Amino acid sequence: MRIVTWNLWWRFGPWEARQKAILAVLRDLGPDVVGLQEVWSADGENLAEWLAGALGMHWTWAASPVPGPWRRRIGDPAVDIGNAVLSRWPVVERDVLRLPAPRELDDGRLALYARLAAPGHQVPFFTAHLASALHASAVRRDQAAALARFVARHRGDTGFPPVVTGDFNAWPDSDEIRLLGGYRTAPAVPGQVLFDAWQYAEPGAPDATWDAANPYVAAGHEPSARIDYIHVGPPGPGGLGHVRAVRRAGDGPVDGVWPSDHAAVVADLAET
Repeated sequence: MRIVTWNLWWRFGPWEARQKAILAVLRDLGPDVVGLQEVWSADGENLAEWLAGALGMHWTWAASPVPGPWRRRIGDPAVDIGNAVLSRWPVVERDVLRLPAPRELDDGRLALYARLAAPGHQVPFFTAHLASALHASAVRRDQAAALARFVARHRGDTGFPPVVTGDFNAWPDSDEIRLLGGYRTAPAVPGQVLFDAWQYAEPGAPDATWDAANPYVAAGHEPSARIDYIHVGPPGPGGLGHVRAVRRAGDGPVDGVWPSDHAAVVADLAET
């Protein structure tokens, strides 16, 4: 089972050219499930719906309840932003969690849950977008704890482990990532562990998903970092859901166009 997570950079930059590049990358990857952040919807169109139609996938999305700060950044009062899931299999259940944040940092960040009717087992899948302010580790810690509880409510009685994806805007050794994992500090939910899939990457593989080699990132003069993640619970019976491989994707231009300011993360999980 191929899992992808990707922040699509909403409608910033050359978004019309970028969405074609995004589609090209996803077509090449051939994913089974995709968690997306910063997905736009406007004038009866939705980027997730367009991608799902082109890829022959099911889809669901959740709009931010606080789009105003985003709209002001690009000067468009009519564009929504949210998270989405694309799936090879039907979505049989969904739920949305508004992540906690103080008023001055609240721009409507969400976690989206979709239960997927994969052959032989259902997959509890989540995608989230945590606060982005560099100094907001404490906010992200509260959001990671809320996300962990959300996962616990919905992971259910399937043999497939929960898969938690997203742009967490946090370094791998941060408090919030350690808390979400639950094996380097006390977990937010007693007994719940979520492994960072990147631990299965080839040694030395490029890992920055916020990469100064990307011109959209370079303009801000920030250091490169891995801030996008796929987390997976301990394997089910017979190793079901264990991570076989993980890598970056979408980490270069497509016909001269960089698809997003983030690179995607791709993980292959055992289906049997």
